[in-house]
Amino acid sequence: MKNRLLKLGSAALLSMAVAAGAQARGVTDKEIVLGTHLDLSGPVAAGMPHIRNGMQMRIDEVNEAGGINGRNIRLVVEDNAGQPQLAVRKIDKLIRSDDVFAVVNPFGSGANAATVKKAVDAGVLYFAPWAASSVIQKISGNSPLLFTTTADYDVTMAKGVEWMIKKYGSKKVGFIYQEGPLGELMALGVKSAMKDNKLTLVAEAAYKVGDIDFSSQVARMKAAGTDLIVAASLTRETIGIMSEVKKLAWTDVKVLTGNPGRTGIVLALGKETVEGLYGVGPWKAGADRPEVSAWKERFKKRFNNFEPDENALLAYVNTDWLFKGIEAAGKDLTAEKVAKALQSISYDDKGLVLLKPVRFEKNHIDPESIVIDQAQKGKWVMISDLIP
Repeated sequence: MKNRLLKLGSAALLSMAVAAGAQARGVTDKEIVLGTHLDLSGPVAAGMPHIRNGMQMRIDEVNEAGGINGRNIRLVVEDNAGQPQLAVRKIDKLIRSDDVFAVVNPFGSGANAATVKKAVDAGVLYFAPWAASSVIQKISGNSPLLFTTTADYDVTMAKGVEWMIKKYGSKKVGFIYQEGPLGELMALGVKSAMKDNKLTLVAEAAYKVGDIDFSSQVARMKAAGTDLIVAASLTRETIGIMSEVKKLAWTDVKVLTGNPGRTGIVLALGKETVEGLYGVGPWKAGADRPEVSAWKERFKKRFNNFEPDENALLAYVNTDWLFKGIEAAGKDLTAEKVAKALQSISYDDKGLVLLKPVRFEKNHIDPESIVIDQAQKGKWVMISDLIP
């Protein structure tokens, strides 16, 4: 009898262990826990409320409608301060203490490069990092748990620079870039466009993360007689470069920033300083479609009349896309099932950001397409057709 009871007890314990093992991390019968790390106190902190609120709005809407397959969503937000070392500590917390099921919309090329491998190796879905997609994919080991939605900086910049050269006849192109993954990847695109158009850069100037004085870099461009400055820059740096151009009363040069600098927060903070700035990116930043206007009104009502920019909208859409995958995976939730669902479905945001339905091809958004915008009277105005 004793042996029989021991066997029964062992069988019960084994059954409980199997059941526990089958339960995905960060998932209970009533809740799914998501995490993110944003630059809440670093160089681009001013833009982070948009991303955070965009995510939270979609989460609140889902919870108010009863959740996903009966489970509510909870978001844990951590501050990486734009520092890769701090981002590593934050991802450790999200994995070990908060036991998150997925990380969504984490911000920063350096921060994501430092954290993505830890997350996917722990079995955590890593969705829509705001970073250089091809770099993050490579660092992750092309993990099936990583899904990137940011158009590749090298391809985007190559197409943007080529458009500017052909449109305005630019011959003397200079390049100001941030040291590290952002600048390196954008440099590939810039130099590719130069080679294809049988040109060479007349000047290059680097800056470090956290720099606030760009007088020497712009002076170098001026001395080289540059007619097009390409800037691999974020919010503060984009404004700083444009400020130096305006101080020199340099009116016969054009400045083109990449996707990270072509944001509403650059316009809001830079004001007249960034008037005339060109930007290349994958969505209609200045679009005023009825769907977008209606979404903005809902956003402002939810967040005390806070005016959203396109980053808020993009964070909202990214979060919704993840939720479509979670919903398609069914009640018996695992990271692997969600990954397979995301690979199999076509996503349509109903005219909010995307110009057409998209899917994931090798876990990266497909198709990619860009437009060129110009800062005109405080708005991004699209000045090119859609560029595939």
